[in-house]
Amino acid sequence: MTTQHERELTSGVKIPLVGFGTFLIPDDETGTATENALAAGYRHIDTAELYANERGVGEGLRRGLHQAGIERGDVFITTKLWPQAQGRDKTGAETLRSLDESLNRLGVDQVDLYLIHATFGREQRLEQWAALAEAYRSGKARAIGVSNFNASHIDELIETGLPVPHANQIELHPWSQKPELVAYLKQKGIVPIAYSSLAPLSTWRTASGHINGKTRHMRVEGEQADSPFKKLAEDYGVSEAQFLLGWGVQNGYPVLPKSTKPDRIRQNLDIFSFRIDDADMEYIRSLDRGTGLAWGEIDPITHG
Repeated sequence: MTTQHERELTSGVKIPLVGFGTFLIPDDETGTATENALAAGYRHIDTAELYANERGVGEGLRRGLHQAGIERGDVFITTKLWPQAQGRDKTGAETLRSLDESLNRLGVDQVDLYLIHATFGREQRLEQWAALAEAYRSGKARAIGVSNFNASHIDELIETGLPVPHANQIELHPWSQKPELVAYLKQKGIVPIAYSSLAPLSTWRTASGHINGKTRHMRVEGEQADSPFKKLAEDYGVSEAQFLLGWGVQNGYPVLPKSTKPDRIRQNLDIFSFRIDDADMEYIRSLDRGTGLAWGEIDPITHG
C-alpha cells in the first residue's frame, strides 16, 4: 500500500500526489467540479491561464472551502503562464502581470505552484523565468516550475544562475514514460508532475466537449479496447483508471485526473489501497512507446 500522499518540492512546499485537473472543463462548469473535488477530499487543484477557467476554479474554491470547513492554506493551487500574447512572447513585465491577473481570477493572494506552460522563444523564455523567480521571491508563488520542458530547456534556465525549477509538469503514463528525462529531473531535484495519466483508457476524453484536435491525435482508435491495463486492473481489484493513476503515484509522480462526475471524482482519489508488484511494474516498463502522445516541440499549441 502507498502511504505517502504528498511529495516535497525543493522549495519545502508539499504537493499532494493526487490533484484535480481542470483542462477542457468550461468556466461555467468548473466551479461545481472544483467544489465537488474538494468535498471528495482533493487538496490540489490544477488550472492554467490557457484553460480560461481560473475564475470558475476560484468560485469553486471559495464554496468548497466553506463546505469542507477548511482554510485556503489546506489547498494546493497550481496555475500556469501562457507564454504568448497576440502572437508574440510575453516580456518579464507581462509575465508578472499575467500572474496578477490569474490571482485575481482565482481570488487568492498567492498560488502554491506557478509554471511556464510551454517553450517558445529562447530569450523570452529566460526573461519569463526571471519573472517567475521574482514572483517566488515576492511570495506570490510558493514554488515555481515549468511544463513540457526538456532537459536542454531546463539547462538553459539553470545556466542563468536563477533558481532551478521546483517541478516540470509533463505527459507521463505507461505509453509515454520518458525514462531519460525523468532520470535527469531526479538528478536535478525537480519533481515530475504527470498529466494525461489516463490516455491509455478506451474511454479517455469521449465525453461531450472533451475532444479537441490534440485528443484526436492522441487516441489510437480500437487499440485501447484491447488495453493490457484492463486485465491488470482486474487482477488488483480496481478500475483501469485507478490502476493507471496508481502506477503514476507509485513512481512518485503527482497525478491530475479530471472528471465532472462526482462518483468518478471520488474513485480517482481512491488509489492508495493497492501496490503494483515488481513484476508488473517491470512489464509496464516494456510498454513504453518512446515518445509522447500529447506534445511535440513542433506543435506546442495543442497542449493542455
